[in-house]
Amino acid sequence: MKPSNANGNGTGTGWEAQLRKGCLELAILASLWDGPRYGLEILRLLAQRSRLELAEGTLYPILARLKAEGLLQSEWVEADAGHPRKYYHLAAAGRRRVREMAGAWRDFATDLSAVVEPVLGGSQR
Repeated sequence: MKPSNANGNGTGTGWEAQLRKGCLELAILASLWDGPRYGLEILRLLAQRSRLELAEGTLYPILARLKAEGLLQSEWVEADAGHPRKYYHLAAAGRRRVREMAGAWRDFATDLSAVVEPVLGGSQR
């Protein structure tokens, strides 16, 4: 999600930033559902699949917190070229948490869609 104002020029608003911030934990955990990834891979996946663009300075503290909470595990892996990379993967508790969060997100999005549909559908008062 790229921030934008009413004109769509990308300047952003406070509520859009709060919306993105509230989705970060779910997005990060979900990005690891299919297997381990290192930080830059997570950033790229989120940018490509959700247009959720994060700075490294935003991602790594969240990864550290999720690891401290027992939701993620990590390991350093030597790369064929370059420096070693720290790969993150979901712990069992992380798999349970992301499944719960995804279900809650689906329900919330469905309910909210019903509320905003008249606005997007062009219904006038």
